[in-house]
This record gives sequence, C-alpha cells and structure tokens, in this order.
Amino acid sequence: MEQDIQKLKNWINHSDNVVFFGGAGVSTESGIPDFRSVDGLYNQKWKYPPETILSHSFFERNPEEYYRFHREKLVIDGVRPNPAHLRLAELERQGKIKAVITQNIDGLHQRAGSKNVLELHGSILRAYCSKCGKIWPAEFMNYSSGVPHCDCGGVIRPDIVLYEEPLDNHIMTEAIRYIENADVLIVGGTSLNVYPAAGLINYYHGNKLALVNLSTTPYDSFADLVIHKKIGEVFSQL
Repeated sequence: MEQDIQKLKNWINHSDNVVFFGGAGVSTESGIPDFRSVDGLYNQKWKYPPETILSHSFFERNPEEYYRFHREKLVIDGVRPNPAHLRLAELERQGKIKAVITQNIDGLHQRAGSKNVLELHGSILRAYCSKCGKIWPAEFMNYSSGVPHCDCGGVIRPDIVLYEEPLDNHIMTEAIRYIENADVLIVGGTSLNVYPAAGLINYYHGNKLALVNLSTTPYDSFADLVIHKKIGEVFSQL
C-alpha cells in the first residue's frame, strides 16, 4: 500500500496536468453520509425511497415531502473540508491540479480553496425559482419552513440535478475536455456506478489512471493504479 501511495505521489510530482474526479466518498470523512454505503441515505428508512424523493417528478408532485427530506438529510451544518479537499486545493495552487470534477453538491472543494471545480450535479448552496428562474439565497430555501415560494408564486428549488434531469451540457463538455487532455487522472471516493457521470472515465486516454476508493469499482481492472483506502488518508500522504 505504501508503495502504491508513493507511486501516485511520483506521478503528481512529475506532472502539471492532473485532473481529479470524485464522488460521495470524498466528503464522507467530513461527516456527510453517502447514498449507497451501509450507512448511506439509501439504507435509512424513509416514507419514500430517497431515489424517488430526489427525482424531478416527485419534486413537482410533492414538494412538501421533498423539502422535509431536503432539510433533514441534505442540509448539513458545521461540516469542514477534510485532508482530501485541502490537499487538492493545495495541489491546484502548486500548478499540479488543472480541474476538480465532482459529483458532490456540498461545496466543500470550493471551501477548501479549489478554484476550478466542475459540479456535475450542481450545488445545495444555490437556489432559484423553478418558474421564473430568479436566484434566491440558499439559506431561504434550506432553513425556512414548508415549501419556499418566489415572489412570482413559483416554487424555489435547489440548483442540483435531480433524477430524471439531464446534466448541464457545458459542464459535461468541460469535464470531458479536461479528462481527455489529462496526463494523470485520479478518480476517488466514487463507486463509478452512477451514469452518465461514471462514463466520463472512458474519455481518459493516458496511462496514469489511479482509482482511490474503499471498495472495488467496475473500473478497477482498467486502472493503472488501485488503492483501496480512505481517500483522506491517501491524500494526507501525498
């Protein structure tokens, strides 16, 4: 394991074109539960399956129940960036990391200091009216009671990609461009089971693909380096 971490460290040290692609596992060490692990949201009891609640059609049909779930499970106070977030930001300042591509909606990469962050699934820290598009403070959405409404009467919603909704074309195009041109691609904290985001890994054409994840992924056999360890522990040694 130490040899693998040293190998990854050497790749980074000798490159100025590293791209990081991460998922929920990057933030679990900050105390944010993921969706599919043993302790994740998908294994906690709820009136409806979380995947149903987090869908576009459910939000349209039952915003009251959506916001009950949203405020209890998605709004997490007091979370701080962990060693993975902080080291990625430091590597960007050093000219190593060109982009951080994330499936997370918590904004922790930016809080840690990363500048070029591509949020595939949006951010819980932004909100807008689903009717007129007016931008609203996320605090109004996250901490008010009941369903938050815009001045026009429309329902205010988080700027996240719900199930049944497409990913932003511009962000996807940018993510593909960075991955295609990357010298080193580090994929961390993701099961690589959620598409279309997981399919981004197929655009990498280099020979320095590192997968850092506690559990195995469908792409382990394609990687040039696989480290089954907590991502924060790995990045604290880079």
